[in-house]
Formats: sequence, structure tokens, C-alpha cells
Amino acid sequence: MRKTALVTGGARGIGRAIVMELADAGYNLVVNYNTSEEEALMLKDSLDNKGVSCLVIKADISSEVDVANMVDLAISKYGRIDVLVNNAAYCNDAMFYDKKREEFVKTLETNVVGTWQLSRLVGEGMYRNGGGKIINIASTNGINTYYPLCIDYDASKAAIISLTHNLATQFKPYVNVNAVAPGFIATDSEVSAMDDEFVKLEEEKVMLGRAGRPEEVAKLVAFLASSDSDFINNQVIAINGGVYGDV
Repeated sequence: MRKTALVTGGARGIGRAIVMELADAGYNLVVNYNTSEEEALMLKDSLDNKGVSCLVIKADISSEVDVANMVDLAISKYGRIDVLVNNAAYCNDAMFYDKKREEFVKTLETNVVGTWQLSRLVGEGMYRNGGGKIINIASTNGINTYYPLCIDYDASKAAIISLTHNLATQFKPYVNVNAVAPGFIATDSEVSAMDDEFVKLEEEKVMLGRAGRPEEVAKLVAFLASSDSDFINNQVIAINGGVYGDV
């Protein structure tokens, strides 16, 4: 029977690359988006053309009601969720003293609380079914942060790493829970928001001398979703090209 994967924030960037990689691996796809409706519908057309069964769902990951409804819709269509990729994230690029409390809270509600709630709902089903894979997209910044403007994002990604360890303990021995921690990845939205000098500075911090590609992160996620990773659990795997000063 074809397995089903749910990917949050799956309409663009790293999330889209993950969706396409899992589609090539033979999964049914549940693709979540919140604001990127046009990209989500274009992605669905692409998957339909490839003959991939796909359910696209608009849901705000910070909303308890939206998350619960999304899981219900996915289960109603496919019967179960075998792989959950918690990729959706929010970040407000305001400097330390300019960042407002409501923005900080929104980041935590989306990145941490949303990941926790979705993992709890889906993980319970995986546990009852006797197996499943949860893959959390953290960040190298959650391990070794250095950006004063990303304090809320970095704190949320550090929390996701801690949450990964707790979920692995909670759902043992049936559910594998791991985190992937990307470094500087050249998504269209990220690169377009940076000037050439900043991109060059970021690439100089990487031992391999370049930014990563979304497809490279996606291949790692697909590996962790597959049976080839069945003995990998409770791990945080950095994919950053080797960053100078890594802890």
C-alpha cells in the first residue's frame, strides 16, 4: 500500500523540494500551506501531471483548530499518515530592541506550539499503527546562533531540537523522530531578500564555499522517511556544508 506523507509549509522553498522528492519516492502527499495559495495550486498541478495523489490543505499551523481539521482531512482521505515533516516556520526580521512581543509570540506559536500539536496528533496515530516517521526541520541557528535579528526564530529552532528528543522518548519504540538542521540554503525567497554582499559573506562561512540547495535538504529528509533509516532515531542532523565555528 502506498504510504502517505504530510509536509507543512510545503508550497515553496525547502518544503516544496521535500514534497517533490517524496512524490518521486512514491508517497501520497498532503501539502499544507497558509499564505502561498498560488504556489500550492501550481504544485498540485505538477503532482497531478506526475500521477501523484495529492491533497492540498490551507491551515495556519499556529491555530489549534486548523491543525486538528487538517489531520482529520488527511486521515479521511488516506486512512493514515506514515510520515510527518514539520517544515512550516515563521520569522520576523526585526532587530533585538525593535522586535515586538506579539511577533515573538507568533513565531513560537507557529514554529514550536504548532509542531508540538501536530506531532502529538499524528504521532498518536503512528504509535497505534505500530510505526511512522516524524522529521522536524530545525536549523543550524538553533544549535549555534549569531544573528541578533533572528532571536525568536533561533529560540524556536532550539526548542524544536529539544522537542525532537522529547517526542522520540514519548513515541518509542514505534516512531522514529529526528530533526534536520539546515544551514544557509539558497531558496528563492531567502536569496531574493539578501544583497549580493550578504550572500557572499554567508557563503564564506561555509567550508564548501557555497550555499546549500533545497533539493539537498529534501534528499536527506526522504532518506529519514524511508526504511533505510529505521535504526536512526532521536538525532539532529546538520546539513550546512561545514560552518566555521560549529559547536
